[in-house]
Amino acid sequence: MAETELADRPSGTATARHAPPAPAARRHPVQRSISMALLLLAGIVLGFAGYLYVLSGVQESRSQVLEYARLRGELAGQVAPLGPTAPGSPVAVLDIPSIGVRNMVVVEGTSPENLTLGPGHLRDTPLPGQAGVSEIFGRRATFGGPFAGLARLRPGDVIRVVTGQGGSIYTVAATADSGQTVEDTVPNRLILLTAASPFIPSHYIEVDARLTTRAHPSPGVAREITRPEFPLAGDTSALIFTIGWEFVLALVVAGAVIAAARWSPRIAYVGIAPLALAVLWASYHSLAASLPNLY
Repeated sequence: MAETELADRPSGTATARHAPPAPAARRHPVQRSISMALLLLAGIVLGFAGYLYVLSGVQESRSQVLEYARLRGELAGQVAPLGPTAPGSPVAVLDIPSIGVRNMVVVEGTSPENLTLGPGHLRDTPLPGQAGVSEIFGRRATFGGPFAGLARLRPGDVIRVVTGQGGSIYTVAATADSGQTVEDTVPNRLILLTAASPFIPSHYIEVDARLTTRAHPSPGVAREITRPEFPLAGDTSALIFTIGWEFVLALVVAGAVIAAARWSPRIAYVGIAPLALAVLWASYHSLAASLPNLY
């Protein structure tokens, strides 16, 4: 009898008993969206790490080739800068044989942006080879790490510099970090600075070298420098550009999704990929400028 009553019940009753799993099924698209967002975020973070430690070095190498060609032409034409000039302009060629630095172009300025091109000359000091104390900053780990070997310098090591006034030779006198003070009363010197650690740039290494050749006259120095040009300073204004580029990237991705829904996904994604990579590269470059300039 019970079996007959169960058989006579409407089929809708059985459907009602299975209705509760439906909301769980509706949660799947939300879970997939969250998973995709997390994967995208992880990809962006890993991409930034790859940019900092690999691709930025390629970018710096290309900049060095261009800046070297430019400075060589200016030296040949005797029009190379002898004093304050536009930030990012090449001003000297640096050689430190004991740590493998050869034909390294030094540019004007020490902001994070300037130091993406190579070592930078602190603008409120005289150029290398001139009378006074000249300072050059260089990165330790990113953008080719041109000063990665600075800690290996020892007293007596030779540093050669070529500017529009000719060649000059310095001899390393002492090394220290930002927790110490180099006491050197010699008037004509060169100071080299870089981050003390390739992982946590909380302080810097300082190399003090004395000019052993004739000092050239200096036409003057910049009267003041900006905050991002100080040791271990970052450019906080670069974060604004980073946010702007991230917004542009979001628009590009949204455009790709809409195009994929209307037309062929393969064509949409392949067509949008170069633009997305270009925007992502600009975003990484802006974000890198907010990091300490000696890193």
